[in-house]
Amino acid sequence: MKKLFTFLITILAIISAHAQTVVSGKITDKKGEILPFANIALEGTYDGASADENGKFSFSTDEKGTKKLLVTMVGFLNAQKEIQLNGQRVEVEIKLEETINALNAVVVTAGMFEASDEKKMVMLKPLDIVTTAGGNADIVSVMQLLPGANRVGEREGLFVRGGSANETKTVIDGMIVQNPFFSSTPDVPQRGRFDPFMFKGTAFSTGGYSALYGQALSSVLLLNTQDKLGENTSTTASLNLASAAISHTHKGWFTGSLYYSNITPLIKLMENNYDFEKVPQGIGASVSVNENFKNNSSLKIYGTFADNRSAINLPNYDAENTKYLFDNKNQNAFTNASYRQTYKDGLWVLNSGVSYSKNIDNLKIADLKADRIDERTQLRAVMSRLYGNNRSSTFNFGAETHWINVSNQFEQNLAALKDHYTAVFAESEMFASPKLAVRLGARAEYSSAIGKYNAVPRISMAYKTGKYSQVSLAGGRFYQNPDKEYLYLNKNLGFESSDHIIANYQIMKLGRTFRTEVFYKKYDNLVVEKGQIFDPNPYRFPTGQTDNSGNGFAQGFDMFFRDQKSLKNGDVWVTYSFLDTERYFRNYPKSVMPYFASKHNMSVVYKQFFTKISTNVGLTFSHASGRPVYGIDDDFGKVEMTKAYQNVSFMASKIKQTANSFIVFYAIVDNVLARNNVFGYRYSADGTKRYEVNPPMKRMIFFGVSWTFGKLNGRSKEADLNF
Repeated sequence: MKKLFTFLITILAIISAHAQTVVSGKITDKKGEILPFANIALEGTYDGASADENGKFSFSTDEKGTKKLLVTMVGFLNAQKEIQLNGQRVEVEIKLEETINALNAVVVTAGMFEASDEKKMVMLKPLDIVTTAGGNADIVSVMQLLPGANRVGEREGLFVRGGSANETKTVIDGMIVQNPFFSSTPDVPQRGRFDPFMFKGTAFSTGGYSALYGQALSSVLLLNTQDKLGENTSTTASLNLASAAISHTHKGWFTGSLYYSNITPLIKLMENNYDFEKVPQGIGASVSVNENFKNNSSLKIYGTFADNRSAINLPNYDAENTKYLFDNKNQNAFTNASYRQTYKDGLWVLNSGVSYSKNIDNLKIADLKADRIDERTQLRAVMSRLYGNNRSSTFNFGAETHWINVSNQFEQNLAALKDHYTAVFAESEMFASPKLAVRLGARAEYSSAIGKYNAVPRISMAYKTGKYSQVSLAGGRFYQNPDKEYLYLNKNLGFESSDHIIANYQIMKLGRTFRTEVFYKKYDNLVVEKGQIFDPNPYRFPTGQTDNSGNGFAQGFDMFFRDQKSLKNGDVWVTYSFLDTERYFRNYPKSVMPYFASKHNMSVVYKQFFTKISTNVGLTFSHASGRPVYGIDDDFGKVEMTKAYQNVSFMASKIKQTANSFIVFYAIVDNVLARNNVFGYRYSADGTKRYEVNPPMKRMIFFGVSWTFGKLNGRSKEADLNF
């Protein structure tokens, strides 16, 4: 009986073995490269195996008939293959397709410096901005240290690749900001109105930007506000030589701030060129609401109001050693609300917004009264559809409309302009493979102020040349309304235009980034004043006949290198830009290099954090070659250049942490060597005398303290300790 039982068990084992099917094979990618350690299984069963280091696998199964063989591997799309199980050996070879994800996908970078964590090409974060010497915690000032931007020390704004400041638009959460800077005073540059920590990311376009934005011949500065981060409650008080402020955040969703500014301590401490009748001072408040809802939606609301007063005696260039009063009472209000809603498990995304801004300048210039008013209301909606492998591709389409009212009144003379501007746009960013990305877009616009339409294409693409490197290309046409000063006089003018083509190479490896970019920009339909002698005064009001016969070009290359690896807790940037540009525009008699352009721009930024003493120090060197100088009724023959601009800046900050709060002490020294930089010249009316335009202070020393109880919304103690 015992022998019989053993015999029956053996027979059953043989029968069972013959009933099983052996499945084996090899896993590779689309190019035939071996993929080790993929997971293989029969659908609905526990039968399967893992591939070995050579991509090979083998397992047995009792299943019969048609079954699906499932293959999964991190970084690749899931694959399946139908096989027949009938007891005979099955051999398969399966090729996996690589997924598109943030770790391995190519990213379109031509013309764009991304400063958020949303893409691989991270360049700057908010902490980078506030810890950069020479930037004075001002977003635009730090952007001027990046390739493509010109340093123009006597005026605020971004001057990008031969473009004037009005060719760059500032955009917050998709909405154009009408007055991103504090009100201008002749030859005294103003700061931006917004705190860098408001924003989770900054994207600085040097050209070739997305079809989602318009009305900028050169550039857009895209600012995206912080999302709700946690349930933090904190209070921050700050005091420095120019202002005092207090801010409170409640459970992460509400923040309110108050500030008072007065630069009296600063100008009393430092030797300066100011002659104030009334020292600049002001009050302001801001409120932000940031909430996430259960229906996959979120709402952001930001509002700010500021009231600033100043009066300064400025040089009168027609009479030596005399001055005139420039008195400004400014009120500015800005509010922006954005709503985001996702549908169908994130497949569709709606981003919509509304904004309103109004800026009033009540001016007194000498004994004459002048007022400036700017007002803009804006509505915008963008729908995004995700598609493709792993939802890696995006199709965006939407529309926006603006109601713009601007006016200038000088004594009894009133110039006013109303514009209803509308645009529709569509754009798709798609991945032909993990190595090739293409972005195609189109934009159509209408401006009631000039009664004209336009429609333009935009294209960008990028190809991954290696594990850490890629090349990128961008191009398109960009339109912008003429300056309001020209439209006041002639509403028959058309859109000004520029065509961009940009190519770049970028490699990011082991904490180091190298990027180089070449560009060509062609201007057409620029506004020209006819029959006027050349007057170099940038604040003049145009007169005479105007048309769109102007043109120009800008071409050159940029280089950017950043090293966050070689020095422990150190960070070094080196940037260089070369610009060749000419323009026939405004009251220029012929095509020449515009006064705001310089051929060579370079900066070196160094930061070091000393962990043992919780101290951060930074040093920045900036250099810009001379800018052209043109006098009254100049024939533009032999061109004079200003001397080169050079500046060395230093900053340091020290953190002191207590049980439930932390204090940051900071100090800044701008133009450490007190170099006498010359930004240009102003001329007497007859052109016989000229005067240098210099910085208000040869050397500036600035210091202050910030004391936080708890955590700042979107910025933890640990983040501050690690900058």
